Amino acid sequence: MKYTITSFALLILAGLLAVSPAAAQSPSSAYVASSARAIPVAAPASDDPQDSVLTIRKRVDEVNVLFIATDKHGKFVRNLTQNDFNFLDDHKPVQSIVNFKRETDLPLRLGLLIDVSGSVHTRFDFEQDAATSFMQHVLRAGFDKAFVMGFNASHRVAQDFTDNVERLSQGVRSLHDGGGTALYDAIYDACREKLLKESSDRPMRKALILLSDGDDNQSEHSLAQAVEMAQRAEVIIYAISTDDSGLILRGDKNLERLAAATGGRSFFPYKTKDIKNSFAAIEDELRSQYVVSYHPADFDADGRYRTIEISALKKDLQVRARQGYYAPRQ
Repeated sequence: MKYTITSFALLILAGLLAVSPAAAQSPSSAYVASSARAIPVAAPASDDPQDSVLTIRKRVDEVNVLFIATDKHGKFVRNLTQNDFNFLDDHKPVQSIVNFKRETDLPLRLGLLIDVSGSVHTRFDFEQDAATSFMQHVLRAGFDKAFVMGFNASHRVAQDFTDNVERLSQGVRSLHDGGGTALYDAIYDACREKLLKESSDRPMRKALILLSDGDDNQSEHSLAQAVEMAQRAEVIIYAISTDDSGLILRGDKNLERLAAATGGRSFFPYKTKDIKNSFAAIEDELRSQYVVSYHPADFDADGRYRTIEISALKKDLQVRARQGYYAPRQ
């Protein structure tokens, strides 16, 4: 009889533990947000149908920013520490620095965006050669990937993401010039449909290499919308002008705005031979960046645009980084 009572008491105690407040509060699912994306975390299995309804979200407010530091001569400075910089997020000092280091070996996800409209006809063949040579020098098999997109009044992917340089070269060679120019639409869709979908547990360099005269006469999207999509996808835009007139035209200003807003750089090679020098400078820059990860102060996951300001404390140092990001929305 004593053993029967003891067993019965143990059963009652087990039942009470099963419905205790601590057990009721265990999460069924969670999301970890990183600057512009939410990553689902697997939930423990449960036999209770009601558990599948409960969702507790955990937000990790971590922003990753790649940036460049140069001296007054424009040369890269590669031996700096986080104490050499001041970091502001949304015009306020960041709450804490999670990580800071020089990154020379990040995986690359590149888009080669080539203007094939009639206005680029004079240097089109040489630009194709220079773009192919760039891919041969930059891409590492099994580590980096790139795609090729040509655009005029419309745009098309001539070669999807691959690390095969020969396929990329064939994609470049398949492009033919002629037609109008929808530059902003091409940037918008390249970022949204290709680069935004490329994600990883560790930082990667995502960049568009744009060859164009910067003029646009047929896009449905605006320059501001193209910049916004590039920022959402955390894409750096490097723009190489195809204009050889020697004049400062409206398209030049467009290229400068696209590059500056995303932390990239614009090049204006007046002579054809200077195009290869522009590609070489981009290659060097892709291997010469710092990355900082931080927690912003007063952060809300409201989908709002937040500015990024990184400045060097040492005299005569210049910093180039994307100008902001869009917070995740919860």
